[in-house]
Amino acid sequence: MIRLLEVLPEMGNETNFTGNISSGDFGLGTLKLDPKRPINTGHKLSRKGKPFHNWSETVDRAQKEAVVAELGEIFESSGVVVVAHYAGLTVADMETLRAQMREAGGHVRVAKNRLAKIALEDKPCASIADLLSGMTVLTYSEDPVAAAKVAQAYSKENEKFEILGGAMGENVLDVAGVKAVAAMPSREELISSIAGCIGAPASNIAGAIGAPASNIAGILSTIEDKAA
Repeated sequence: MIRLLEVLPEMGNETNFTGNISSGDFGLGTLKLDPKRPINTGHKLSRKGKPFHNWSETVDRAQKEAVVAELGEIFESSGVVVVAHYAGLTVADMETLRAQMREAGGHVRVAKNRLAKIALEDKPCASIADLLSGMTVLTYSEDPVAAAKVAQAYSKENEKFEILGGAMGENVLDVAGVKAVAAMPSREELISSIAGCIGAPASNIAGAIGAPASNIAGILSTIEDKAA
């Protein structure tokens, strides 16, 4: 007589049974559920009773880690990040937002709040994690104003797009803060304005804005002299 504990586990039948059968009846003996063994939960168990990590779980974990890394880079390197609710927006609405953001040099990112909160850990703007509840979307840009401008304008076009706040570097913004940033001139507008004041090519000004503070101070001094 032999004791049957599992029936064809290789076929996916992981329910545990016990029963007394003879070696010649090919497993067709009387079976009953073993009360001492756990009921099948959909995972194969190791000899220690712990579930094996299958291939799909490993891939899923790797994908989540990649998303967290991507979001961390967004929070760390963007000039401005705006958080908004988007419940009720249609696919066409989202495509319109993405197109407007692309045109301004910005981007739109929808991600699970839990992963975004993990990505925010130890970041200067970590406190915006409090904004991440419900259906949230991130709009961001390297330009410290562009994403805020587009988001603010879009919120006026579509009331279902509700701005919650955001961050500019380590500075956390509330709704009023995002609105104030949106009212500021963008980098391109600033370059054009300065170029017009001092009569220098815009390309020279663009280089100077990314240069050491002493160069920028020289530009501002020139503007003051011309205004005097």
